[in-house]
Amino acid sequence: MKQLICPVSNEQINERVTRLNAILTIVVVATGFVFESVIIFALLSADFYTRGFSNARYSPISYLSYRMANALNLEKKVIDKAPKVFAARLGFLISLAITIFLMIQLNTVALVIGGILAFFATLEFALAICMGCIIYTYLVLPFYKQ
Repeated sequence: MKQLICPVSNEQINERVTRLNAILTIVVVATGFVFESVIIFALLSADFYTRGFSNARYSPISYLSYRMANALNLEKKVIDKAPKVFAARLGFLISLAITIFLMIQLNTVALVIGGILAFFATLEFALAICMGCIIYTYLVLPFYKQ
């Protein structure tokens, strides 16, 4: 298997917070489908947009995850921020797709895509496997190689 290559930055974040972000994302996705709510997925898209393209401090899910990590006294473990930003951008695209498909009444398609998002978040939460790195390595990086 090819060596995974993730985006790299000088900034670092707490891995515990990113894993809590993942479990909260799973809860939000499940809630959105239980209530068949376009609004929940629109808000999730906005949250991913904030984490991926702006300052994660303004993301409600990141804020809640940070507070939970502190309340649970989880030991801080720093990791590179760039792969998580890339993953948040993918999460934005996926949650936006779910929102659009729900709006045009393609609920089954939205459910399948939501399952993929929940699966990716489960891998991050349970096993610390970043699908963003895998997607970056196999789908993005080949276009930048010369």
